[in-house]
Amino acid sequence: MAAYDYEDAPGTYDETSATQRQASSGAPPSQDLGYDPNFVPDSVKSFVVHLYRHIREKNVYEIHQMYETSFQTLSDRLFKDTPWPSVDAVAHYVDNDHVFCLLYREMWFRHLYARLSPTLKQRIDSWDNYCSLFQVVLHGVVNMQLPNQWLWDMVDEFVYQFQSFCQYRAKMKNKTEQEIALLRQFDQAWNVYGVLNFLQALVEKSMIIQILEHEKEGLEQFTATDGYDYNGGSNVLKVLGYFSMVGLLRVHCLLGDYHTGLKCLQPIDITQQGVYTTVIGSHISTIYHYGFANLMLRRYVEAIREFNKILLYIYKTKQYHQKSPQYEQILKKNEQMYALLAISLSLCPQVKLVEETVNSQLREKYGEKMIRMQRYDDEAFAIYDELFSYACPKFITPSPPSFEEPLVNYNQDAYRLQLKLFLYEVKQQQLLSGIRTFLKVYSSISLAKLASYMEVDESKLRTILLTYKHKTHAVDTDGKIISNADVDFYIDDDLIYVVESKPAKRYGDYFLRQIVKLEGVINDMDRVKLD
Repeated sequence: MAAYDYEDAPGTYDETSATQRQASSGAPPSQDLGYDPNFVPDSVKSFVVHLYRHIREKNVYEIHQMYETSFQTLSDRLFKDTPWPSVDAVAHYVDNDHVFCLLYREMWFRHLYARLSPTLKQRIDSWDNYCSLFQVVLHGVVNMQLPNQWLWDMVDEFVYQFQSFCQYRAKMKNKTEQEIALLRQFDQAWNVYGVLNFLQALVEKSMIIQILEHEKEGLEQFTATDGYDYNGGSNVLKVLGYFSMVGLLRVHCLLGDYHTGLKCLQPIDITQQGVYTTVIGSHISTIYHYGFANLMLRRYVEAIREFNKILLYIYKTKQYHQKSPQYEQILKKNEQMYALLAISLSLCPQVKLVEETVNSQLREKYGEKMIRMQRYDDEAFAIYDELFSYACPKFITPSPPSFEEPLVNYNQDAYRLQLKLFLYEVKQQQLLSGIRTFLKVYSSISLAKLASYMEVDESKLRTILLTYKHKTHAVDTDGKIISNADVDFYIDDDLIYVVESKPAKRYGDYFLRQIVKLEGVINDMDRVKLD
């Protein structure tokens, strides 16, 4: 992957908004009058002492249990609507260990964003903490093993907080003079070049691209060990570098640069199981942004194929994540990806690529809307608008605001631009549904005959056919032209010859569904006998 030079940031170094997160918890702002940042309950003291010890001993299993379970339990019990104790209050319990304190603050800020509404100063402090933490990882000697879940959450939260800051900063209308002064003073906080540089630096310093190449040649192990180092080394830099490729894809999607985003992800073979599939949040985020980027680049077949796979996976495994803190996010992304699949199939009707289970869920959720979307009238465009607005990422404008009066909100500008471009593409597809209908009926037809059916002259028909060819083909990441067409054609003299791809019949799905139904009937009969 090319080393993108994003300009050096001065100084160091869906997708839910913070407000929505706060609303879901019903929490007040963090300046709670009863909150004492220096008070450390015994259970918190025990937590940090044990977590510190396990990190020093590289006990990944225990770290994972404490991070995933104990931290959430304590947060629910003691800090439902207040922050955790300050890092200064717990530092002396962990020998004032600099790296542990940075990790503790990273968790502290993540909890604050999840449960409360951070102030501008807290947003800036969180940026500084990420700068310090990543500087240690990039330039220090980090001899730790941390769970993949935690390392993914670091990258995921880093990009989320950047997105949240850009949205917050873009709402200038109701900013106080103090907030404007702080924004002027700390104008490099959450700077887009700084964010991109950190993620790129983690990719390059970790040498993860070379590691993945060596693994293909059998010279190194990374995926086979889930990224962990069983020879006494550290997994932190390598795995952070790996997840940073997903982070870069997400940032570029937020910026509307889909081509660059997909290029950043290229070293990861998403057709195979990998480290990104070991963490459910990483797996879903990767495919969601990968699929969305392909959708926006008109690579509909690729988007449909990957959405189908991940939706089938979620359908089969979501019951195992019901107690996970990420469960609500999993369900939300699941619904968003069904909406994106509905859009993709409406623009490129390749239903044969979709498994029966996913297809039946899709028809249940969007069957009626998908029929209406085929009409390409005002109602259809309204549905495209609705589904896109629901399922798209929260686009950002990364540039700093103008501080001149009158102050205006511009947080919706990037979204409106992407929606406009998307609906323009949908509008261009309007004629294609008509041509596709005729091509499906004939194996060959003369230009004159088709022109009379479509009530256009021959020169206009040739233009429409060229448009169809253009819109059903796209350029992939390697620069090759790929086809999205379910019905293709070629013209010889004045005769159109139709080539229709034949779907492979699937019998396995049918038998599996019948077996499940039969097992259900047998179980019901057994219960009746017992009664």
